[in-house]
Amino acid sequence: MPIDVSAALAAEPRRAEIGWDHKDVQLYHLGLGAGTPATDPDELRYTLESRLQVLPGFATVAGAGTAAFGGMGAAGIDVDLAAVLHGGQTVRVHRPIPVTGLAVQTSKVAAVYDKGKAAVIVLRTEASDDDGPLWTNDAEIFVRGEGGFGGERGPSDRLTVPERAPDRTVERPIREDQALLYRLSGDWNPLHADPAFAELAGFDRPILHGLCTYGMTLKAVTDTLLEGDVSRITAYRTRFAGVVFPGETLRIRMWTGEGRVQVTVTAAERDDAPVLADTLVEHS
Repeated sequence: MPIDVSAALAAEPRRAEIGWDHKDVQLYHLGLGAGTPATDPDELRYTLESRLQVLPGFATVAGAGTAAFGGMGAAGIDVDLAAVLHGGQTVRVHRPIPVTGLAVQTSKVAAVYDKGKAAVIVLRTEASDDDGPLWTNDAEIFVRGEGGFGGERGPSDRLTVPERAPDRTVERPIREDQALLYRLSGDWNPLHADPAFAELAGFDRPILHGLCTYGMTLKAVTDTLLEGDVSRITAYRTRFAGVVFPGETLRIRMWTGEGRVQVTVTAAERDDAPVLADTLVEHS
């Protein structure tokens, strides 16, 4: 069968050396919509090299975006990429990400779950530099038609939306050219740029990268509830629940708790169609 679970889990991690500097960080932040207004001191910490901090979502694009799918070529994994969906993403940072860095990144299959009609592959990417661990990324890859092999179903990470009103609700507009800018950080899938390709995939126009929405949401939570201090973020996870189109508006609802913020994200113009679900920011 296409997925040999034993072989996938036993495969040696793939190893790569990656590097980045302030330009990579600034480009990532600009792709998330940072810099509006351009002279806002709160935005300069994302755009000006002399004040720059690194949003933890950068871990998903460091090394030209290999974190999300870096293990798909592992032994035991032979699937039709047309049946593959990015189901969820978790980033855990072990300390603040430096503005300029060199790191060793390893990628492996951490788990394979049987969801019946589909399989879920958890690809784990870890990065370390000379000072120790930097981050751990888990990308949940949903593969249609590859379930039913008798494996474990896996844990349920679903979060119940609080019955009370959100503590904060903010809206973030998506520029018409935002996907074109975000893709320069490493995700060159033409689905996000080419109308003809998007039509073949069943969309009437290109869609925004899920990881762009992911990063925009983390920035909104950081700026709204964490005083813009990215060093307070320890982990961030989400489930991709729907698509977003450039030109739309994200409606981001936040519920605060002890050391955590629970979030839902919807497309405001489409009757609050779900975009991100089971979303949690953990912080100090």
